Amino acid sequence: MIMETQSIESAGNPLGTEKVSKLLVRFSIPSIIAMLVTGLYNIADQIFIGNFVGELGNAATNIAFPLSIMCTSASLLFGIGGAAAFNLTMGAGKPKEAGKYVGNSFICGTSVGIILFLISQIFLEPLLRFFGSTENILPYAMEYTRITSFGFPFLILSICGGHLIRADGKPAVAMTCNLTGAILNVILDALFVIVFRWGMKGAAAATVIGQVTAASIACFHIFRFKTVKLLPSDFKIQVRTVGRIANLGMSNGLNQIAMMFVQIVLNNSLKHYGSLSPYGADIPIAVVGISTKLAQLYFSFCIGLSHALQPIASFNYGAKNYSRTQEAYRKARNAGVCISVFAFLMFQIFPKQIILLFGKGSELYIKFAVRYLRIYMFCTFVNNIQPLTSTFFSSIGKPKTGLFLSLTRQIIFLLPLIVILPLIWGIDGMMYAGCIADALAFITATIFILKEFSGAEYKGEKL
Repeated sequence: MIMETQSIESAGNPLGTEKVSKLLVRFSIPSIIAMLVTGLYNIADQIFIGNFVGELGNAATNIAFPLSIMCTSASLLFGIGGAAAFNLTMGAGKPKEAGKYVGNSFICGTSVGIILFLISQIFLEPLLRFFGSTENILPYAMEYTRITSFGFPFLILSICGGHLIRADGKPAVAMTCNLTGAILNVILDALFVIVFRWGMKGAAAATVIGQVTAASIACFHIFRFKTVKLLPSDFKIQVRTVGRIANLGMSNGLNQIAMMFVQIVLNNSLKHYGSLSPYGADIPIAVVGISTKLAQLYFSFCIGLSHALQPIASFNYGAKNYSRTQEAYRKARNAGVCISVFAFLMFQIFPKQIILLFGKGSELYIKFAVRYLRIYMFCTFVNNIQPLTSTFFSSIGKPKTGLFLSLTRQIIFLLPLIVILPLIWGIDGMMYAGCIADALAFITATIFILKEFSGAEYKGEKL
């Protein structure tokens, strides 16, 4: 009976019948744009601040960035976890149960956003000092973060809501939700920073207004789900439901937390080793802030492909259609490789031109920035494999493997390397830590996915 239900559900759902390549295009483009939009919030602020405030303003956004990463972590934990649980349950033919995952994800994400806002308002200065702020950077960072923290609940709701809307089969709506907020942010950045000359306050206010707008659109569509009718009882917190959401979204959420800890250690190491180098402490922190935002922009493509893979892999694995599950991974991987190689060439050939988009600086600043970008981002051409594979395992109901893979680059490899290598090579050690960690994470993910696809379920399908 269960198998019959699954077959009926698969036959009636395009995730189980439509051509895989067409599904990936349909889901990946809006997903990538949605992720790019999230990155553009930070990129837009960085460009306007860099050109109209200066290097210290750029450094301030880097110091504040761990709080944004924490919001993204909660968004992915409940957004991807809720979407995966929803699609797996729908694939298994249980639509009534599926609605509870949407409602619980919505409530949990919003609650965490409010908690993060309160913590930021109460403990802002000690937090920013812990994140690696120097005395020169601190006033800029406090001015910026005091305002942007008001947007934390809305940022989480817009990203989390986008994943839930995408799981409902409306990727274009999810894209529109975030795109509207980002475009508004850019327009208001120009108005507040250039015209009104509000500096850091203007950039922060523009960001919050964009996030509130995106979250409002997300809420409107979440309460109008099409695949299932959401009931008030679906929004009542259930420990078992939240547990499964967290289990499936853990790898993505913890990957962001890992990024946050790495960012904090990196900032403090840059402050220490930078002060011992010709560059000083402020220049490396400012440069790494730009590099982090650029990496986030590139990873928008990789993570967007992962998000597009999630509903396809979840549904077909839940329906025991393993050949389509593997095909979806393979095609998403190939698309990611093409994007990664292009990004690698851009970072290696045009690093100076890219850096100058974020404002001019001293000769020493440009010299360090070009060198850092080329070395730290050297293994970009294989960087898509680790997040894609991590998300894939979580999507097919193997969260422990997904969690382990999500921690490989940031925690298992990069964190020890940025502590150990600077002891040998000074500030240069942090540059080489990035590319070495990327290579090791790629090798590990490749071993795990080859082992998975050698299983009996896949009937010898070639990777």
